[in-house]
Amino acid sequence: MYAIIENGSKQYTAKVGDIIKFEKLNAEVGANVEFNVLLVSSEEGVKLGEDAKGYKVVGEVLAHDKAKKVIVYKYKAKKNERKKRGHRQPFTAVKINEIVAL
Repeated sequence: MYAIIENGSKQYTAKVGDIIKFEKLNAEVGANVEFNVLLVSSEEGVKLGEDAKGYKVVGEVLAHDKAKKVIVYKYKAKKNERKKRGHRQPFTAVKINEIVAL
């Protein structure tokens, strides 16, 4: 059984036991969070739209961290203009505990 969930205008595939890295969430470590369900696939078949709204996905916040550094290098040819920047995107790791029908 798996579900397609939405968070921060992005969609993720969630199975029980998966650890998913979301954009930073406002939740304490150890807190439970719920997500909007767009699609549920199980032994009974695939449920979309209004049928999928009868389900919820519950996960536990494991950690807040930063992703690996991404280097951005900008330059303009023949102008001796160069900029090197690094960026680490913050994320929240969430373990999916259950997919429950309401």
